[in-house]
Amino acid sequence: MARIAFLGLGVMGYPMAGHLAAAGHEVTVYNRTTAKAEKWVSEHGGRLGKTPAETAKGAEFVMACVGNDNDLRGVCTGADGAFTGMSSGAIFVDHTTVSAKVTRELAATAAAAGIGYVDAPISGGQAGAENGVLSVMCGGDQAAYDKAEKVIDAYARICRRIGDTGAGQTAKMMNQICIAGLVQGLSEALAFGEKAGLDGAAVVEVISQGAAGSWQMANRYKTMLAGEFEHGFAVDWMRKDLAICLATGEELGAALPVTALVDQFYKDVQAMGGGRWDTSSLIKRLKAFDG
Repeated sequence: MARIAFLGLGVMGYPMAGHLAAAGHEVTVYNRTTAKAEKWVSEHGGRLGKTPAETAKGAEFVMACVGNDNDLRGVCTGADGAFTGMSSGAIFVDHTTVSAKVTRELAATAAAAGIGYVDAPISGGQAGAENGVLSVMCGGDQAAYDKAEKVIDAYARICRRIGDTGAGQTAKMMNQICIAGLVQGLSEALAFGEKAGLDGAAVVEVISQGAAGSWQMANRYKTMLAGEFEHGFAVDWMRKDLAICLATGEELGAALPVTALVDQFYKDVQAMGGGRWDTSSLIKRLKAFDG
């Protein structure tokens, strides 16, 4: 069992840290909103840290699951940052979806202090975090990954090292590119079926068993048909991720025409007041614009 610090107790981090505690690890948590960290400790035991540096002190592994590039820099660097509290030989594991640029920047800072760094963004949504069946795509040094994998297993269905530093984040971009197109296609299909007077649930029961089947179809079609969009990853966060994808695509010279289009559709959803709706709300936008 390991001494672990967990930074960020949002909808993903909260249950992930819980799985670590349930596995028998010694867990200390930090969250920007202290009340949430206090609630976690009351439910799972462990300890509460007042700053990232204090939380990370003495930890063999420091896991982070925060919001964006700036949030990650904030918990890593500075006088109160986790890197300040970590000992040489400890390993920092970042589960946040951020740019590969900030990943390489922070990994270099960590390396200078003798700290291992694994970028390990996650996929599977809130349900995946709660059930401990996340997909984790990793980048970083092989030796650091081999040590971290044993800890990550507490909440992963699958965990793989894709390549060197930044490869995990680039793999997560591929994941988000796939999701954008899938959700738009599913939205169009369900709206089309409704216009045609078909029973959407009956149709999905059939086509989900064939080539059209996907995780999005299996897990979101019922709530999409019901017009319920409070069940997953928020549109605001998806647009943050797609911005990273589009910027990286431009840097690489990789065309992302569908991703760019769906990003604008999500912008429309935000304008409808749906920034906190989940990503399947594309169907609501489609119906609104279709009249």
